[in-house]
Amino acid sequence: MSSPTPPPDPSDRPRRPPFPLARWTLIAAAVTGVAAAFGYVGGWLDPHRLTPQRIVDRLQVNGGLHPGYRRNHAKGVCVIGHFDSNGSAARYSKAALFAPGRTPLVGRFAIPGGNPHAPDFGVPIRSLALRLTQADGQQWRTGMNSMPVFPVATPQAFYEQLAAGRPDPATGKPDPAKQAAFFAAHPETAAFRAWAKNHKPSASYATESYYGLNAFYFIDAAGTRQAVRWRVAADNRPAGNAPVPPPQDYLDGELSRRLAQGPLRWRLLVTLGQAGDPTADATRIWPQDRVEIDAGTVVIERSESQDHGACRDINFDPLILPAGIAASDDPLLPARSSAYAESYRRRTAEQAGGATAHAQERAP
Repeated sequence: MSSPTPPPDPSDRPRRPPFPLARWTLIAAAVTGVAAAFGYVGGWLDPHRLTPQRIVDRLQVNGGLHPGYRRNHAKGVCVIGHFDSNGSAARYSKAALFAPGRTPLVGRFAIPGGNPHAPDFGVPIRSLALRLTQADGQQWRTGMNSMPVFPVATPQAFYEQLAAGRPDPATGKPDPAKQAAFFAAHPETAAFRAWAKNHKPSASYATESYYGLNAFYFIDAAGTRQAVRWRVAADNRPAGNAPVPPPQDYLDGELSRRLAQGPLRWRLLVTLGQAGDPTADATRIWPQDRVEIDAGTVVIERSESQDHGACRDINFDPLILPAGIAASDDPLLPARSSAYAESYRRRTAEQAGGATAHAQERAP
C-alpha cells in the first residue's frame, strides 16, 4: 500500500450519507445556520448522536491506527476472476450480470479487525467482498461473511458491541464482564453466539461459504420486487490441516498454492423470501424451506497482494447496485455504506501522503 495512489475511479469515491439540514429562512442567520449544520453533521452539537465518524473511530480504537489500511477487515488479499451466470436468476432480476454469460470481478478475502498484522487464526470469521462490473459499466458490490447470521440488528447495537469489545490496555483482550453485560442486554445475539461457539477458524479461504446477511430486492423487467438473500457456497476440495501451532500468516499462502493448481469456484445461491420474512433484521435467518436458486458460479483465477492489487482502492459499498437489485429496509445497509465511505476517505488520504506512514507502520 505504499505506492502512489492512482486517480480514483469516480464510482469508488466515498459517498457521504444525506444528513438533514435545518431550513433557515432569514438571510441574516445564514452564516450561523451553516455552522450549525456542519456541527450537526460532525456530531459536535449532539455528542450522543451516532455518526459514521463515531463508528469508524470506535473501529480504529479497537484495532489500532494503521495508516492506509481499512478500519475493519484490514488484513486481506486481492483476487481476480469472473462470474458465470447460468441465467436462472434473470427471471427475478433485470440486472445484466444475471443473463447467461460472463461478468468480470475483482474481490478481496479478509479476516475481521483493524490490525493488518493480526494472526489468521485469532477469529473464526473470514470474509469475501466482490465487485462485478457489467458491460454497461454498472456495478454490483457485495461484502459477505462466513457466518450465516449477523450478531445485531441495528447500527446502535453494533456500536455498543464494539464498545464492549474494546481491548483492555492491561491484557490486550476485551473485558469479559463488559461483553457478558452486552450479550445479556442483546438477546438477539443468541444465534450468532451459538454459531461462534461451535465454529473453528478455517484453514482456507477456499473452503468457506460466504453469506450476504442483509436482505435485498431483485427487480424484474416488469418492476416486480422479490425479497432475496444470497450466499456463495464453496465447490473446492477440503482444506488440509494447518501447522500446530498455526503461523500468524497462513491463509494468503494457502490460497496462492491452491490457485497455482487452477481456479477456485463458488456457487451463487439466491434465497427467495416470502411474505412475512424479515428484511430489516440480519439476526434472523429465513425458514429453511424457502426456494433457493443456483444463479451461476463465482470463479477466482488469481490472487494479488492487497498493497498493490486491483482491490486496494475499491470501497466495497453494499449500496452500489446495478438496475435490477435494490436495498431493503435493513438499517445496517446505510450504516455500512456511510462507515465504509468514512474508512475509505481516511485510508486514501493516508495513502496520498506517500510511503512514509507505511514505512513507520511496518517498522519493528
